[in-house]
Amino acid sequence: MSIERIGVIGAGQMGNGIAHVLSLAGYDVVLEDINSEQLDRATAVIQRNMQRQSAKGLIKEEEIGPAIGRIHASQSLEGMRDRDLVIEAATEDEAVKRKIFQELCPRLSAKAMIATNTSSISVTRLAASTDRPERFIGLHFMNPVPVMQLVEVIRGIATDDTTFQAALDIIKHVGKTAAYAEDFPAFIVNRILLPMINEAVYTLYEGVGNVEAIDTAMRLGANHPMGPLQLADFIGLDTCLSVMQVLYEGLADSKYRPCPLLVKYVEAGWLGRKTGRGFYDYRGKEPVPTR
Repeated sequence: MSIERIGVIGAGQMGNGIAHVLSLAGYDVVLEDINSEQLDRATAVIQRNMQRQSAKGLIKEEEIGPAIGRIHASQSLEGMRDRDLVIEAATEDEAVKRKIFQELCPRLSAKAMIATNTSSISVTRLAASTDRPERFIGLHFMNPVPVMQLVEVIRGIATDDTTFQAALDIIKHVGKTAAYAEDFPAFIVNRILLPMINEAVYTLYEGVGNVEAIDTAMRLGANHPMGPLQLADFIGLDTCLSVMQVLYEGLADSKYRPCPLLVKYVEAGWLGRKTGRGFYDYRGKEPVPTR
């Protein structure tokens, strides 16, 4: 299956990162979002990130212009009509994703593939909400997409071999490494990572250590590049909670119960870096622990 034209739905952090790496690899990309301001921000972020890559010698400066030129912004799914593949990178909410697929499918050619960038939701279940489960696959890019080398590839029960191979070819073409994961809640990375973050929140909740102590302990004691609470803020506390809920409901094991403190932060709208406050307060010159 020849893939040349790719659509990306959602111009948030994940969507703009996916569009970034696809355009650098030579793909023609339509980046769709209903929010025009979000599309403008995404284009600016992509250009800025490419310039950073150029400054570090990771790409050539002359690659930036053509790559940006291959990204076409759209506020409508009508722009997906000629796409060979569409990658959904909307918020981690199954109802939202299902609604997108219901609106998307009638606009696609019969041969077009669909991929979801879900980090935890059943690919089989999402595929069943489309008219092409055999041409549906999970491609979980890691955040930040231009930097992280891994892409989890998740086949639904109906995903055919042609779709799977086409997905692997794309991952190779953009210079990433594929890890095949079975379609279980949260797959591989988040099945391991998010319970660790949730346990760090429990450690904070129970008063074993404060934010600074917990993050310092894991950075210096386990040689992690950043502490788990700092990482949670980077991921987004709403996303962390969503993944834990998928694990808890999907596996029916109490060890995956989301920490009440994580729930409280999300209810307060303290979602991490993207809202200015989470386990750290980012509104000043330097992040300050909120506990």
